[in-house]
Amino acid sequence: MPSRAVVEGRATSATRYSLGSEDHEIARLDAQAALLDRATSMLLRVAGIGPGMRVLDLGTGLGHVALAVAGLVGPEGRVVGIDSAPNLLEEATRRASGYRRVQFVEGDVRTWRSRESFDAVVGRLILFHLPDRLAVLRHHIASLRPGGLVVALDFDLGASRVEPPVPIVAEALEWTQTTFLSAGACPTIGAHLAPLLSEAGLIDVQSIGLQEYLGPDDPRGTRILCGVMRSLAPHAAAVGIATPEHLRHESLEERLGSAMRAAGSTLLFPVLTCAWGRRP
Repeated sequence: MPSRAVVEGRATSATRYSLGSEDHEIARLDAQAALLDRATSMLLRVAGIGPGMRVLDLGTGLGHVALAVAGLVGPEGRVVGIDSAPNLLEEATRRASGYRRVQFVEGDVRTWRSRESFDAVVGRLILFHLPDRLAVLRHHIASLRPGGLVVALDFDLGASRVEPPVPIVAEALEWTQTTFLSAGACPTIGAHLAPLLSEAGLIDVQSIGLQEYLGPDDPRGTRILCGVMRSLAPHAAAVGIATPEHLRHESLEERLGSAMRAAGSTLLFPVLTCAWGRRP
């Protein structure tokens, strides 16, 4: 498995990222970021990200969250995104060419530190993959000004389901969670964000979540789910997790979509949980 960061939410240089770095995975993450864009902006705003703030984005990858933050902090604010993948930082820099107050820096989220303090530290879909997540939080809390804000956004895959139930989709969701767990990820980290931030030493911790409901004629949910399964398949094979023949990638997206349409089912996408708190 790759040992460096690949995109938002990936592990850092010494941590495995179970989804790999193939072109199809980067395309999937772009699609996922587009789906999460509205919820992300809403949650960042509710958590307190606003005009004039200097914000650090952990595991920035292609810069999706950094640019969302830039839109909230405005021309008087500043955003620094860190990641350990130079090729992705190059692409993020290209995408941010019109943003003069956004900077991308190569660095390991576990050890990188600026000489200047930040008003806020944010991270989306990164604690999901970090076994040393508590240490990472404490490291970056030290870079905050007194009263500074930490905003963590992450998935709770346990809240994802299809209604009414469709057995093949339910099986795909269960296989995905099982495989993530075997890779050392925490697929229900969203449910644990608030206590994690409190344990890290933050005060006034709060947490809410938003969930997309994708109807039977909306292909985005099954497309992203199948993309995740495709990227996880090499790890599953390496550790001996069986993939049933009917869940293999070939035509799976079409079959899941057909089953959902036949049942008139809605896919409840994983909850995007947001927890935030302040440095004492």
